[in-house]
Amino acid sequence: MPVNILVTFLLGSVLGWIIIKITRPPKNIEGLIVGVCSAGNLGNLPIIIIPAICKDKGSPFGDPDVCYQDGISYASLSMALGAIFIWTYVYNIMRISSSKVYIEGNKSSDTITLEASGDDVSESFIEEGSETITQVKGNVDDDAYILLLSKNQSEQKVKVPMLHKMKHQCGMVLSNPNFRGIFSPATLGAIVGFIIGVVPQLRSLMIGSNAPLHVIEDSTSMLGDAAIPTITLIMGANLLKGLKGASTPFWTIIGIIGVRYILLPIFGILIVKGATQLGLVPVDPLYQFILLLQYALPPAMSIGTIAQLFGAGESECSVIMLWTYALASIAVTLWSTYFMWLVS
Repeated sequence: MPVNILVTFLLGSVLGWIIIKITRPPKNIEGLIVGVCSAGNLGNLPIIIIPAICKDKGSPFGDPDVCYQDGISYASLSMALGAIFIWTYVYNIMRISSSKVYIEGNKSSDTITLEASGDDVSESFIEEGSETITQVKGNVDDDAYILLLSKNQSEQKVKVPMLHKMKHQCGMVLSNPNFRGIFSPATLGAIVGFIIGVVPQLRSLMIGSNAPLHVIEDSTSMLGDAAIPTITLIMGANLLKGLKGASTPFWTIIGIIGVRYILLPIFGILIVKGATQLGLVPVDPLYQFILLLQYALPPAMSIGTIAQLFGAGESECSVIMLWTYALASIAVTLWSTYFMWLVS
């Protein structure tokens, strides 16, 4: 499953890049387009869809209880892996895209300001011994000086306790924007869940009715049950913004819908069936169904949160989410029906 999710992200990114080259959207939503094409809703939608299918009398997946237990396990793993990929891969794509737009905007505004003011700005660099002084002169009241440390002073080794070094290194990692997405609540929750599930001592301590700390499992399960309708309500509130959102290029929206509901499911069928023929995927109809379903889901709602964090394409994201989720009820239903027929 991790490899399948990685393939969906990479394949969606390539198709999103093709949409950008064809439709020529505004620069500020290029990262958003790649994000919505690559990241599907791998969390709450499979957790809603799989139990409903397992409880159906005509389900092709056998015993309802076994189907429900295995389906929830597969859907939970999909949700955890999807959160990690979204907050590491998509997060950094949208961050880099928004930062490029911000830098280009600042450069253009600075150029316009200098041309309009007509100020005579000159820089003179004065080197005195081993110290360097930068002097900036212009049409200002006072000259500004920046004094840099000498080379000898900068190279002096200062003894720092090991504890302070560790704190400094941890602070640098946490403040680094490349790693900031890893420490999001969704990613941390997935990592903690993996650790508890992999370590036998922790699993026997918390999981099971006879575990000493089974109250933690019960509390977490109650919070998880409440999270599904909460996320659905938040999703509906975000979709309402699309009715009042900015105008997004029509052909860009059509391209995103075509990628998510036509091209990705077709590629998914070829990839999953090919892997099954090669023996890379177990012959389990429910497992294959979830792998196929990951290619036919609407964009992840976390992309709206990331767009709000960077302030790039927030209103356009609401419009894209509105149209993709409006068609999801039809597209996901049709593809789910075909996938069940395909694996049965």
